[in-house]
Amino acid sequence: MTTTAPAGTTALHTTALNVVRRIFDEGFATGNDAIVDELCSADLIEHQFGLTGVGAAATASVKAAIRDVHGAFPDARFTIEDAAEVGDRIWVRVHGEATATGPFFGPPSGRRVDFTVFDQVRVVDGRIVEHWGVPDRFALLAQTGVLDRLAGPPPR
Repeated sequence: MTTTAPAGTTALHTTALNVVRRIFDEGFATGNDAIVDELCSADLIEHQFGLTGVGAAATASVKAAIRDVHGAFPDARFTIEDAAEVGDRIWVRVHGEATATGPFFGPPSGRRVDFTVFDQVRVVDGRIVEHWGVPDRFALLAQTGVLDRLAGPPPR
């Protein structure tokens, strides 16, 4: 349940990258939502669809997302495959792998999932102050069988 330095690079240890790595490793991979209080500003601005908010509402949404992701995919592992940083902003492409052993838009499917997350994060003084996230929800819906269930039985 760890992330790694982007492929083809030497170990990259910027403050922003370490903060992003920790939210995946110590939050989403373990279900520890308390990490949000350590890594996110109390004035967090969250732009990710389904989590949008500012301040306490934003941090509560991120904590709920950590619990939900870990509940659905408790063995999730994340690898930061690419990262770019300019000023106080970092962009990462993260590869995730897990097994859908918890509920995810229905009962657990037990299927393996392989997905990508793109994040843009503003980090100031070691804390996330603003976040835009784009997890590949379509891949998760397809790989867990949710789309098959929604489509219903094939026509006769």
